[in-house]
Amino acid sequence: MWSLFRASFKSPVPPLEEEDEEFDDTKVCLDTYNCDLHFKVSRDRFSASSLTMESFAYLWSGGKATYGVNKGKACFEMKITEKIPVKHISSKNMDIHDVQVGWSLATGTLLLGEEEHSYAYSGKGKKTTNCVTEDFGETYEENDVICCLIDFEGDELVLSFSKNGGEPVVAFQVSKDTVNSQAFFPHVICHNCAVEFNFGQMETPYFAQPQGYTFLQQIAVEDRVRGLKGPQTKADCEIIVMIGLPGSGKTTWVKNHVQENPGKYYILGSDTIVDKMMINSLKRQSKDITKLTAISQRAPLFLGKFIEIAARKKRNYILDHTNLSAPGQKRKMCLFAGFQRKAVVVFPSDEDFKERVQKKVESDGKEVPEHAVLKMKGFFSLPEEGESFNEVIFAENQKEEAAKLLEQYKEESKTALPAEKKPNQGSTTPKRGGGLRGGGRGGKNQFGRGGGLGQRGGGRGGFQNRGNFRGAPGPRGGFNRPPRGFLPPPAFRGGFPNRGNFNRGGGPIPSLGGSPRGGPMRGNMGPRGGHMNRGGPMNRGNMSRGGGGNMNRGGNRGHPSQFQQRGGNRGNFGNKNGGNFGGNRNGGNFGGNRNGMDKAQAFNQSWQQGFWNQKTWSQHYQPGYY
Repeated sequence: MWSLFRASFKSPVPPLEEEDEEFDDTKVCLDTYNCDLHFKVSRDRFSASSLTMESFAYLWSGGKATYGVNKGKACFEMKITEKIPVKHISSKNMDIHDVQVGWSLATGTLLLGEEEHSYAYSGKGKKTTNCVTEDFGETYEENDVICCLIDFEGDELVLSFSKNGGEPVVAFQVSKDTVNSQAFFPHVICHNCAVEFNFGQMETPYFAQPQGYTFLQQIAVEDRVRGLKGPQTKADCEIIVMIGLPGSGKTTWVKNHVQENPGKYYILGSDTIVDKMMINSLKRQSKDITKLTAISQRAPLFLGKFIEIAARKKRNYILDHTNLSAPGQKRKMCLFAGFQRKAVVVFPSDEDFKERVQKKVESDGKEVPEHAVLKMKGFFSLPEEGESFNEVIFAENQKEEAAKLLEQYKEESKTALPAEKKPNQGSTTPKRGGGLRGGGRGGKNQFGRGGGLGQRGGGRGGFQNRGNFRGAPGPRGGFNRPPRGFLPPPAFRGGFPNRGNFNRGGGPIPSLGGSPRGGPMRGNMGPRGGHMNRGGPMNRGNMSRGGGGNMNRGGNRGHPSQFQQRGGNRGNFGNKNGGNFGGNRNGGNFGGNRNGMDKAQAFNQSWQQGFWNQKTWSQHYQPGYY
């Protein structure tokens, strides 16, 4: 079974890339390249929605149009078609539905209103630019239509908005000197909403456009400005993987590189995800460390899914994360087979590193616990050119100096941290009488029937559920609990109540009367010696194998093989009214056909089926997975 676990850590198969579609490049529509990975654009490219599955409902997403303008008077319409229900997330202290629509530059970020020359009108009746929000106009809801207008003809650049065909209201007036004839593009960001656009492709617009303005599609192609185009093939795509300890300067390198190559890269990283959660919230208020910490803890959960989505699209990426372990580097790069894969190692001197960490704590309030940094230093691995990377760049200390300092860090980690206990992996294949972990030496099946010497206080072959079929106190089973995502069948009286070990064989623990454990008792259930009460210290309906005693609800000692019940014999294994180990519901002898031993077998089969059918570990996006 361990071979299954090891297989789950193997490099994943590269995902299928998105199919190329024939597309009229002169059409004004939503741009599938200049949009968020989690922004779902329809096939006709005139409507879109934000991804709302799982915790993606916490994120804003959006995109731009394929064409913009830098002269004349232009407009487009946007309609909110649906507020998508998201009952699976908490709406406490947050607005879970909103839309912001407006204009931005081709090279600007996808966070509308979060930087200079990025202008937004919100459904909450607010206008925003450069993270400054003010009251403006009416609110708008589902099925409302907003017309966005831009006018280059006056002394200033004027941006206006109208609702449902009403009179346009001026929202922003911008000096043309600051714009430098740059083109502005239609831009929208959504929070759990679906939207639809009219760029002029509709025969009849939602509402007549204001006098003097022209829909973008109806403007001549030579008078429009095409947005940035993405790579045409995977071989043209590039992924840069940042490698370094937290606070070493990776994000600073990324920002500088993006400024040198505006609009080229989509950044994959926890900080980017946090930004998409903080729109219209923390960024424009004083920093709330408690909220920021809660948001930051969610961010890594998304990163694995973002990486998987990114590998299917032809784009250029920068993965701004620690990416310290060699297995993690290899696993991620296998997804990007065919890309130009580059590693950038940011490894400053120890003095510079400590200084940068301190500055980050003072400026952002983010501090990585010291023990976590020490642990990272222990498994830090410098990348090599070869299978995972086509090129490795050392941004600061070169490879030789970095390798020396890394050895020092590893020694520091080894000295400061306690030695980790290695898990007892046991055998690679299930043994007779054993579960995952090896366990009892002899045995005939998963329930540890055989005798022989057990390990660590009894046969380890059973399923440890503390309290069901116990041959001796404290035998250790293979699994301490069912696997995550799978619950065993409900308990039934007299069988497996949920917590129990079914262990017929045994180790060196002496029996409590009756035949010794692991001895010749293989048929009937022999007497054990003391009582076993349904209302006493043992669980109701527990079966004791290898010992003696009666089984009743009131504590009567009775005859050694007698079973006294209150209102019917339901404390035994399987029969409802009989006096022995019932076979056919109303009596009989040991091992029957309805509620007898076949219930134990059914439980075992159901439990194992649930384990083997659960998702492989590579499909669980845990914080430490990437």
